[in-house]
Amino acid sequence: MTIYRKLILGSAASFLAMGAAQAADLPVKAKAVEYVRICSLYGAGFYFTPGTDTCIKLGGYLRVDTTFNGGAHGTPSWSGDLGQQNRFRDYFSSRSRMALTVDTRTATEYGVVRTFGQGDFQFNNFGNTNPAGSVGSQTTGLSSSLLSSAGGGYVAVEFLFIQFAGFTFGKSASAYATPWQGTPGNIDSNLLGGHTTDTGVNNIQYTQEFGNGVSGSFGLDDPTVWNRTSVYNLGIPSAIGANGTGTSAYGGSFAPDIVGRIRIDQAWGLFQLSGKAHLVNASYNTLAAGAVPNNLSEISGHPDSKWGGSVMAALQIKNIPTGKGDDIKIDVSYAKGSTKQVISTSGTSPNFAMFGGSGFGYQSVGFGATTDAVYFPGAAGTGGLKLTTAWGIRGAFNHNWDPYWSTALFGSYSAIRYDGGANDNINGLGTTTAKGAYCAAFAASHPGQAAVGNQAGNYTCNPDFNVSQLGAVTRWTPVKNLTFSAEVMWFHLDQKMSGSSVFTATAPKPTALYEFKDQNTVLLQLRAQRNF
Repeated sequence: MTIYRKLILGSAASFLAMGAAQAADLPVKAKAVEYVRICSLYGAGFYFTPGTDTCIKLGGYLRVDTTFNGGAHGTPSWSGDLGQQNRFRDYFSSRSRMALTVDTRTATEYGVVRTFGQGDFQFNNFGNTNPAGSVGSQTTGLSSSLLSSAGGGYVAVEFLFIQFAGFTFGKSASAYATPWQGTPGNIDSNLLGGHTTDTGVNNIQYTQEFGNGVSGSFGLDDPTVWNRTSVYNLGIPSAIGANGTGTSAYGGSFAPDIVGRIRIDQAWGLFQLSGKAHLVNASYNTLAAGAVPNNLSEISGHPDSKWGGSVMAALQIKNIPTGKGDDIKIDVSYAKGSTKQVISTSGTSPNFAMFGGSGFGYQSVGFGATTDAVYFPGAAGTGGLKLTTAWGIRGAFNHNWDPYWSTALFGSYSAIRYDGGANDNINGLGTTTAKGAYCAAFAASHPGQAAVGNQAGNYTCNPDFNVSQLGAVTRWTPVKNLTFSAEVMWFHLDQKMSGSSVFTATAPKPTALYEFKDQNTVLLQLRAQRNF
């Protein structure tokens, strides 16, 4: 028994020693892995950033556009090489863009703190590769640094803003804007006829929710990019160029634009009223007689600045009887000294200069100068800035045929008016009015009774003009977030000049007799887009 007892105790001691040795070799217990969690507070696609209470969403789209007889993003052939229809123009343009968005949100005792940013990686083929003699329409408002070359491209910033306690700081849509901006038909291009800040404007704004879908917003916008067109100093000999458009004499930005809106969002749709105050300020007058032409000086003085502004009313009607999800969107705008709230594009506001093949002279021509104001210095001048008047209307009907196919019919009409009574003649009588001052400057470089060979011209001057757009877009969405679309747009320039004039036109157009006539152009744009 003693032998067996010693054997059992020895075995037990051995097992205990082995267990202790194995326990000493075990690793230290690791901390639990913190997996990324879905954040359902702000909609689909948000996740909690590990270790924080901030939710983040990454998104964007990849888009490929090709436009025939127009610029990228559906810009009609209304100026430059495209407007001249000369051999320097690109018969088609294409653009590839990938937009990346970052949206973060954090709940606080003051409400949600949000940051949002969007950057666009972009490549364009437009931009004439041999610009000798070109009038440069291919850039469609882009600077030469943004034109793409082989293996190149560029990055553009659309939105960068912070939202906190009802305030928005940074580059965002203006408080003046409608939710659909310049695309009431979800179209591929922007419609003229109203306000657009669809790539953001530097601003500070505050929004107050009153309940039952009623809200009010107030903001201060940087006017430099989105809210200014041109101011013409008609006392400068070259103020009116060959095509009836000139060089801007705007001064620096002296004051922000003051904007506000009241909006009602309901199940039936939306109604909105917006208002804007805009300061129009010029640089300087010309030097005294005998001084160097086109030179400006502080001692020549300047016209007093003037406040202009604009108003807009917008309406959306949802779920109309034509089909599920169908709607109608429309907005109406009026502006005085704030023309870009009617003739609005993402680049510089267009001056329209279009040539046609018909005319009893060499060709026909139509143009329209887009300005906020004009002035004519001197004793017989306008007596200061004369603000330009503009108004416009645009809208669209959107119809869903089925879950895969949809169509939108859209249109716009815009009018630009220079103050004054009856049309002033080629001698520029009545220079105290904007129309008379413009016509006096135009007559100085476009004499009515000039001649080339046996050709002579005679015309009646009136710088007023209208522009209109009409079109349709059809979209096919074979799978979720992948859409193919085709858009056709007609653009019409209704200019008010009559008769004919000998133009010393911009090359490659020759100096010849041109008849003033309305002009038309049509474009086709194809798009493929994948949202993610």
